[in-house]
Amino acid sequence: MESGPARIQQLPRLWPSRAYYGWAIVFTSLFISIAQVPMYGPVFSVFVKPIADDLGWSRTTITVAFTVGSLGGALLASAIGPLVDRYGARWVMGGTGMLVAVALLSVAAMSEPWHFWLAYGTARTVSVAGVGLGTTVAIANWFIRMRGRAIAIRAAGQRGGQAIMPLLILPVLLGLGWREAFIVLGVVAALFISLPSLVYIRRRPEDYGLRPDGAAIVTRTADTQHSTSGGPSPYPSPSGEGTNPPPPSAEYSWTLGEVRSTRTLWMLIAGMASGLAAHIAINVHAVANFQDKGISEGLTVTVVSIYTGTAAVSMIGWGVLVERVHVRYVSMVSLALFVLAMGVLIVAETYPMAVVFGVLFGLGTGGWTVAQMIMIPNYFGRLHAGSIKGFISPIEGSLGISGPLIAAALFDATGSYDTAFMGAAGAFAVACVAFYLAKPLRVPSTAMAAA
Repeated sequence: MESGPARIQQLPRLWPSRAYYGWAIVFTSLFISIAQVPMYGPVFSVFVKPIADDLGWSRTTITVAFTVGSLGGALLASAIGPLVDRYGARWVMGGTGMLVAVALLSVAAMSEPWHFWLAYGTARTVSVAGVGLGTTVAIANWFIRMRGRAIAIRAAGQRGGQAIMPLLILPVLLGLGWREAFIVLGVVAALFISLPSLVYIRRRPEDYGLRPDGAAIVTRTADTQHSTSGGPSPYPSPSGEGTNPPPPSAEYSWTLGEVRSTRTLWMLIAGMASGLAAHIAINVHAVANFQDKGISEGLTVTVVSIYTGTAAVSMIGWGVLVERVHVRYVSMVSLALFVLAMGVLIVAETYPMAVVFGVLFGLGTGGWTVAQMIMIPNYFGRLHAGSIKGFISPIEGSLGISGPLIAAALFDATGSYDTAFMGAAGAFAVACVAFYLAKPLRVPSTAMAAA
């Protein structure tokens, strides 16, 4: 287990001193998550048909860019995870914002498929590995008891951004074109990912004399130690002066070495990979599917906003639920909703049916997103969550990225998404079974005795 720092650091002055700083991490992550949504399937899907119509590229050719970014993000996460555990996500996320901005501006200037694969692939790679992993681990480090609602707020930013961004970018897309839309998105990334990360993101509460969920900073007067709330400190300084960081929370944290060979970890990987493959496939191709069935471009964009908006609105409820019900059961409920949504998607030919799909898929997405973000720290503790997630990501990502590419290939071969969507329903069912088999690990008896 990692020991706490020897010296208490200072928090940014741009946050009220009496408010628990963990909420600064949460709301900064929410804000950043909105800005990074162009690297996710629902917003990407808005550009699939316009790019195909303009450049004459196949759906498979376009989807390769998303696949490259997904694989790159999964592989890069294995290197980023240990760094985030040790040093925090601040500089990783700050650099990510600038790389994303440059990459999206490069997409606006592309003329060949490999340009798109490289530029958009880079944007998604660094976004998934930097922002996605960084915000999740940062929040998990600052919260235990209220981790569900904290993660839900961050996740609501991601899904809420996916609901709002297509509507905001639609006038630019329809009035000027897809290239100009990517220029706008690149500027947004430069302004709203890097700067907030550098100002507010910090590693762990122990670095600042705090504990998860809101314990006060420990200070010392001439005769006794006090917290900022006025109560005596339960953590006397060994040296007899100055401040002293409290010990880490009693939440037990497994190391990567301890969990790597357990059935629990591999069942989680199977469930996460199967669900990810199917979910991304739907995110990337749902809009094009409805457009192919004759629903107008403007209305299909609203379907994206319906399911991402439903997901965002439902997330606080999912977050509170996951604080009371084990995360694997929350995942299983969300997967059941996905299977129902697939049944609607396959037969949907009209806009009202598309809306029904959007609501069902959105409810499932809300639970799925919160559960996936909180899965690793809730199963294995917070101190090594980045390293464990970094180990999982290349395996999960390598399998998960197959979904949208397989769906594109099936469409190009058959002229329909029906086979792909039936396969997605099967993948969601497989994920549900895998999570059921992922029994939580028992805390070692030596650790329980020490507690």
